[in-house]
Amino acid sequence: MRHGDKVNNLGRTTSHRHALMRNLAGALFTHKRIFTTLAKAKALRGFVEPLITKSKTDSTHSRRQAFSLLNDKEAVKELFGVISGKVGERPGGYTRVIKTGFRAGDAAEMAMIELVDFNEIYTQNKNTAKATEPKKKTRRSAGTAKKAPAKKAAKPAVEETEVAEETATEE
Repeated sequence: MRHGDKVNNLGRTTSHRHALMRNLAGALFTHKRIFTTLAKAKALRGFVEPLITKSKTDSTHSRRQAFSLLNDKEAVKELFGVISGKVGERPGGYTRVIKTGFRAGDAAEMAMIELVDFNEIYTQNKNTAKATEPKKKTRRSAGTAKKAPAKKAAKPAVEETEVAEETATEE
């Protein structure tokens, strides 16, 4: 019985499965997006996300832990350099799995797994939405901060219009 066993074995031995995850994770870190089967993508997500969390603290210890799981110097360099810089403020959810249909040969369900912050289409739309969206105002901050400058700005504006009206009537 497999009570509480949450590991998808993917039809492989333990050593084969670990090697598969290392290779897929290295490919994901170097290319930022890979296409694989849905089951492998979901298993890879559980392998990669703790590594990305470890990469937020750039220490010798965390680099060695990442290298022990990846066995790829270039992937570790990419993880601690480019990737950790982009996901520094994100609290989790670094990857996205998108179903892409079925493979022609064996009808296996395929998926694309990508790093969330490296998709220009989604991040561009998010940045433009933030730029066009006005800041949310609270009653407390809007009442105290804007009343005092608004009164000072209103008085000179009234005086200028009175001066303009006086000059217009004189002419």
